[in-house]
Amino acid sequence: MVKRKTAVKIRKAHRYLGIFLGIQFIMWTASGLYFSWTDIDEIHGDHFRNMDYEPVAFDGLIGLSQINIPAKISSLSLKEIAGKPYYWINNEYLVDAKNGNIKEGISEVEALAVAERQMSPDLNVKGVEVIDETDKHHEYREKKLPAYVITYDSPENIKAYVSVADGSFQTVRHRNWRWFDFLWMTHTMDYESRDDFNTTLLRAFSLLGLITVLSGFLLWFTSSPTMRKVIKRKK
Repeated sequence: MVKRKTAVKIRKAHRYLGIFLGIQFIMWTASGLYFSWTDIDEIHGDHFRNMDYEPVAFDGLIGLSQINIPAKISSLSLKEIAGKPYYWINNEYLVDAKNGNIKEGISEVEALAVAERQMSPDLNVKGVEVIDETDKHHEYREKKLPAYVITYDSPENIKAYVSVADGSFQTVRHRNWRWFDFLWMTHTMDYESRDDFNTTLLRAFSLLGLITVLSGFLLWFTSSPTMRKVIKRKK
């Protein structure tokens, strides 16, 4: 049987590990509960979107040979901006698909028109601004910049983002998404960019968590009267 001193050391190690890891265990559990009880489509903001939206069809568009840009065409997509057709070429040039003129970004009015078609008609615009940069914790991180930020008059603090360069509707952000994002950060323990699931901190705490659980089993084994009786019988 394990000596009393050894059992005391195991108990003490288990206790201090539990205290050290306790807060993170609570955050893992709380965030896990939140993730499992929420609808991911709601987190994405689909209930704030116009789910009946359909792209506009156009005719009378110019051919590619009529487009004059200072580069060969490697990629092309057709976009509708405020009811007008545009080619988005090489992820760089926005070209009027009717006359071939290059367009240098979209206006605020056009951004509002794009958002109006994508968002629920029940929402009222509260304000519009342009952002040119974001940090690693921004809700619009790692997406096209500059972008128009369209804020709606709502208790959920809804914001829609539209790319200035190509007029594409980027994403919706709202209160529940921000809670999700915060809890995701605490779950992955990535306090720099929020999206890395392989951080050293997470690996260390996961390993310590495993040690804590194993020390609990070992503590039970060394202090259980039943196990003591079993060992004595074998002897």
